[in-house]
Amino acid sequence: MVHVLSESNSIINQFIAEIRDVEVQNDRMRFRRNLERIGEMAAVEISKVLPYMIRDVVTPLGISPVPVLAEQPVVATILRAGLPLHQGILNYFDHADNAFVSAYRKHHKDGSFEIHLDYLSSPSLDNRILILADPMLATGASMVVTFKAMMEKGKPKHTHIVAALASTQGVEYLKKHLPEEVTIWIAAIDEELTAQGYIVPGLGDAGDLAFGVKL
Repeated sequence: MVHVLSESNSIINQFIAEIRDVEVQNDRMRFRRNLERIGEMAAVEISKVLPYMIRDVVTPLGISPVPVLAEQPVVATILRAGLPLHQGILNYFDHADNAFVSAYRKHHKDGSFEIHLDYLSSPSLDNRILILADPMLATGASMVVTFKAMMEKGKPKHTHIVAALASTQGVEYLKKHLPEEVTIWIAAIDEELTAQGYIVPGLGDAGDLAFGVKL
């Protein structure tokens, strides 16, 4: 199941407009904060489909039965670009366990690339709810490699994937290569993907815009 958060009018469209805008992108702190706010809004939407239980909360004047999360998710991200989006999700699921994955594209002279995964830190995922965030879902290859690597830590009962921008091709790749127990939450989808695997119009390199150009 794929949810596109910008299909209905909400303030998330303002955040999307700003992370795309070449003028606003000059403000690195604002770029990170907008990715964080997209993560926060995705967290609210995901929270609506999670299991709840009733907890009796003692107030100064009595007892109030309140529905609260029945369990805490594992919030994971792909380094480094995913950190602001991850932080936004973590702002709302602030009791969650966390996981971090280092995955990157290794480019070849002929223009092709392959996905390398160097590092994975995660709690057990057995029967847990996993929320996996990466701001750009271009070809979808990095996300699929990451997901499969994380399955070595256990099988989640459900996985929610969060992205700020995605290509149509990337979404279709995920639908083809990931199990049915995966829900995809995307702020906006672009139709075009270049031969080099970049989303158009997209926004550029999210990691560079958030943290500076890398060698």
